[in-house]
Amino acid sequence: MTICVSIGGPTVYRSDAPSNEILVGTTDGIVRLTRPAEGVPWSVADRMLAGKHVSSASRDPATGNLFAGMHRDGIYVSLDGGRTWEERDAGLESKDVYTLHAVQYPEGLRLYAGTEPAHLYASDDLGKTWQELTGLLEGAKSRPEWTFPAPPHTAHVKGLAFDPRSADTIYVAIEVGTLMKSTDRGKTWRELSGFEADVHRIAISPAQPDLVYMTNGGGVWRSYDAGDNWVQLTDRTSRMRYPDCMIVDPEQPEKLFVTSAATPPTKPWAENGTTDCVMGLSTDAGDNWEYIRRGLPDHIRGNIEGMSMEIHPGGKTLVTGNLDGEIYYSPDGGDSWTTIATGIGHVSKGGHYRALLKVGAA
Repeated sequence: MTICVSIGGPTVYRSDAPSNEILVGTTDGIVRLTRPAEGVPWSVADRMLAGKHVSSASRDPATGNLFAGMHRDGIYVSLDGGRTWEERDAGLESKDVYTLHAVQYPEGLRLYAGTEPAHLYASDDLGKTWQELTGLLEGAKSRPEWTFPAPPHTAHVKGLAFDPRSADTIYVAIEVGTLMKSTDRGKTWRELSGFEADVHRIAISPAQPDLVYMTNGGGVWRSYDAGDNWVQLTDRTSRMRYPDCMIVDPEQPEKLFVTSAATPPTKPWAENGTTDCVMGLSTDAGDNWEYIRRGLPDHIRGNIEGMSMEIHPGGKTLVTGNLDGEIYYSPDGGDSWTTIATGIGHVSKGGHYRALLKVGAA
C-alpha cells in the first residue's frame, strides 16, 4: 500500500501491512520514497509532477488511482500509479487548490476540492468535471468578514473532515473565517461558533465520532457534541503557539498528536531563523500535553505541515514532512522516530517556506 503526506490531503490510511511506499507532496512535485522491505532504509525512487507546488495528495485504496491538488495549478489525476498524469479541473473557477479529498460512497467515489478564494467543489467522475457546492457560501453568515493576513487577504478552504459514521456529514475549515458543517453531502450548510475564527484542522476518531478536535490560530479546541459547543485546551501562552497538523488515534479517541510552531508565520520565522516546531502528544483528550522527541531532532527548524497515520494489523505508522523537506517516520505509533529523508523539497502550505529561504534555507 501507499501512505500520502501533504498539506491538505487525507491524513489516515488503512492497510494490510506497513507500507513500503510514501508519496510526499512538496513545492517541487510529489516525491516517491520506497524501501525494499520493512526495516530497510528508505530512498527517493522518483519525482512526479516536478515543478508544481503540491498542496494535496491522496490515493484511492480500491483502484490505486492518485489525485493531486496544486497551489495555483489546478488538479491532476493519475490512473496508472503515477506514471502519467492528466489535468482535470474543468469547472473550477480558481486553480489555487488548498485541500483535496477522495471519499467513497455506496454509489461511487466523490472528490472534494477546497480553493482560494474559499469555495468548495465536488466531482463524481474522477475530476473530469467539477460542480461548486454553492450552499457553503449561502449558509455562512460571517462570509463578509472572511480574510487572510497575507496579501491578497483572501480566505481559503484549508481543511476538510468527514464524520466516520457517514461521509454525508462534512466539516469545512475556513482560514480565516469559520467552521462550516453539512449533514447532506454539501447541499446545505450550518455555521458553527464558539471558537477563534482562524480555523486550521478538524480531526475525528471513529471510536467516538461526536468528539471533535480543532486546531486554529488561538490553540487546540475540543467538542464533545459534534461541533455544537467547544472548549479551548491551549492558548497563546502555550508552547504550541501556532498549532496546525493534528491526528487523533482512530482507536483511542483521547490520544492525539499536534504539531506546532513556537510563533505564528511568517515574519517571526524569518526574524528568528526558525519556526522552532514541536510535536505535542495528549492521551487525555487534550487536557494535558507532553512535547515529545523520542528520536525527533532536538530542534526542528522547519514547521511540520504534513502528517499522516497508517493503521495496519498490529500497529500504527506515523509520517511527517516539514518546510525544510525533512521526513520523520515512526513505525510504532509515535513511540520512536527516525529521519528517513532530507532536502527532498518544501512540504509547505502556500508561501510559508519562503520565510526560511530568506535566512539561508536550501
